[in-house]
Amino acid sequence: MKIHLESTFGPLNFKGTNERGQSLQMSGDKESVSPMEAVLMAVAGCSSIDIELILKKMRQDLHKIEVEVDSLRADEDPKVFTKIKIHYILHGNIKEEKAKQAIDLSMEKYCSVSIMLKKSVEIKYSFEIRPISWDASL
Repeated sequence: MKIHLESTFGPLNFKGTNERGQSLQMSGDKESVSPMEAVLMAVAGCSSIDIELILKKMRQDLHKIEVEVDSLRADEDPKVFTKIKIHYILHGNIKEEKAKQAIDLSMEKYCSVSIMLKKSVEIKYSFEIRPISWDASL
């Protein structure tokens, strides 16, 4: 896996591009996503991909995933993450035990981002299920 990073749009702004030509804009001046925010997005994205694939294999009726991530960082440099809290909101008709199993599998076995981070960061996660109800009058 390789990426290319180059400065763009003035000081402290960078564009990272992968081997497929897809890019992400990052900045150190709040013009776009910060590198640390990108790490949080990466853990949410990595685990959500796993969860969606696992729930599909379990034949669960998942319509949408939302993820809220909160974090704490060290006060002094390097201002690394010390705690990360991830909350998954699963929209669909999903059995609670299947949701828990899918999330546990992702966070403990498959999501390389969370597994890499948990070597030095306390990561906690939770979830809720928001069932989809169909209006029979439509």
